[in-house]
Amino acid sequence: MVKRQQFTAEFKREAVRQMQVGDKPIAQLSRELGVPRNRLYKWSQAVQTHGEQEAFPGSGRRSLEQAELMRLRRALARAEQELEILKKAEAYFASAPTRGTPGSRPSKRPIR
Repeated sequence: MVKRQQFTAEFKREAVRQMQVGDKPIAQLSRELGVPRNRLYKWSQAVQTHGEQEAFPGSGRRSLEQAELMRLRRALARAEQELEILKKAEAYFASAPTRGTPGSRPSKRPIR
């Protein structure tokens, strides 16, 4: 089993700084630091979004409250999708006449 890499907040900030200075291509910087290129871009985006000091707050693990919030958001999204499907099904069945029910048109075939 491969152990997950962990980087300190200072390492991440320094990597982003080197990336922004632009002395080296991102691919070369990535190889030298031993970090996947896409992770450098994610770190850079985090610094731009949250600021340099607040970009890397903890160990990367979500708190119990954050995990519960994510679970509830997923459940809400699923419930909203199910509601949309039910609305479409209701509209479909409301517009399609069924045979033999009150209000449906009589059949044009003769009864034998």
